[in-house]
Amino acid sequence: MYLEVKNLKKSYGEGGSYIQVLKGISTGLEKGEMCVIQGTSGSGKSTFLNCIGALDIPDSGSIQVDGIEIAGMKPERLAEYRRNYLGFIFQFYNLIPNLTVRENIQVCEYLTKSPLQMEELLEILGLTEHQNKFPSQLSGGQQQRCAIARALIKNPKLLLCDEPTGALDSKTSRDILALLEKVNERYGTTMLIVTHNNSIKDMVHKVIRIKDGQISKEYYNEVRIPAMELEDL
Repeated sequence: MYLEVKNLKKSYGEGGSYIQVLKGISTGLEKGEMCVIQGTSGSGKSTFLNCIGALDIPDSGSIQVDGIEIAGMKPERLAEYRRNYLGFIFQFYNLIPNLTVRENIQVCEYLTKSPLQMEELLEILGLTEHQNKFPSQLSGGQQQRCAIARALIKNPKLLLCDEPTGALDSKTSRDILALLEKVNERYGTTMLIVTHNNSIKDMVHKVIRIKDGQISKEYYNEVRIPAMELEDL
């Protein structure tokens, strides 16, 4: 199993402000699978994603990626793990405003020894004609495409997406999901997607539902619906 999580626990605060967010989550994902993580606000889904991404440090439990134990790693090794294995896509694009599209992508290109081809990535994501524009000159969908390109240029083994379509309209959301689908098929990138959007669950291989810090349900889709055919985005 490419990603394997066992009895993961995470809490914040102490005394009267103590809250246990993750209460012993165990699950896994095979290489090349797309997985949606669903749950209401406060259920623990983003914390779960952040623990896998080494943005949050779990209290206990095991997280293995490609056979490497992440939980308990020292900070310098966690930095290497994030650099060598992960790509991040967030709801808010976090682009550098005074850099062009191409320069924003190059920021992450320089972090890896084996980046994807810039020109190919720009073409796949429909950014070739926008590569010399600044973020303020782009639409929301184009900015998200740039954020996706920035994450993918590293050729990450694991792509973590936190509400990647949360700030977009339905048509643009569908376009972005179709791009993620295309990237998964072309590069075999394993993806974890946190979302409130119930329709997205139908396009992925696996669905995990988290409630009150625990997995309430997980299953595989026998039939997947292409992103462009999803309804009610």
